Amino acid sequence: MPDPTPSAAPAAPEIPDAAADAWQRVLLARHPQRPNLLDWLALLVTGFAELHGDRRFGDDPAMVAGMARFRGREVMVIGQQKGREIKDKLHRNFGMAQPEGYRKALRLMRLAEKFRRPILTFIDTNGAYPGIEAEARGQAEAIAYNLREMGRLRVPVIATVTGEGGSGGALAIAVGNRVLMMENAVYSVITPEGCAAITWRDPSMKARAAAALKPTAAEMLALGLIDEVVPEPEGGAHCAPTAAAASLGDALERHLDVLGRMSADELVRDRYERFRRMGSFFGA
Repeated sequence: MPDPTPSAAPAAPEIPDAAADAWQRVLLARHPQRPNLLDWLALLVTGFAELHGDRRFGDDPAMVAGMARFRGREVMVIGQQKGREIKDKLHRNFGMAQPEGYRKALRLMRLAEKFRRPILTFIDTNGAYPGIEAEARGQAEAIAYNLREMGRLRVPVIATVTGEGGSGGALAIAVGNRVLMMENAVYSVITPEGCAAITWRDPSMKARAAAALKPTAAEMLALGLIDEVVPEPEGGAHCAPTAAAASLGDALERHLDVLGRMSADELVRDRYERFRRMGSFFGA
């Protein structure tokens, strides 16, 4: 007769050093004083003019987008805004965008394409908002549609993970010709807490989950999932935001110089080939 007692959860791997480092990076990516999107824009661009609305439902304050000037170039900038004080965090939904946020982002990407402006996206979210209302308005469809349409854009696209890059909510604005990460940013399919709860049924295993996910910039670069790690000042970007922004600005300018010499067809092909190189598939 089968034993009715449920099987025990799998034991957590013993990886204390990796866990400590990965979890420390997660904490730095979430630091309450870490520069958010509006901080980065104030330090990186001039003449920012925010644009609103998806022309279907409404505006989403969690997704901020608009035209700006970056080191002599007219660009479109798009990214998640988490907020700083509690009132602003609630207004911004903690950076978790609704479907209208992703549709707004895509609308403005197409506007950038029309006027031949490079697109700079800034990722800082633990994921797209998973609420019932968001799902009812087509959250999954909005993300999937962005993934497809971003691959077809005929202008340079550079995505930068500045804080947390979580799941499809991050990837929906990260299909770029180049993907950069700040040194203390993290990029993963799920939060460490969520991974720990699913894998070990114990959220306290979050540090070990962080190590297993390999979310750090150095690990992402080694896996070929990003193109460059942007160094941060000692202690993290929040310790010297101006220096961190200068470092990021130099990296963005360098990649824009290269991408700016490519034709529209070359940009589309470059983006397609970049993502096709990820992972290996073998037939029987």
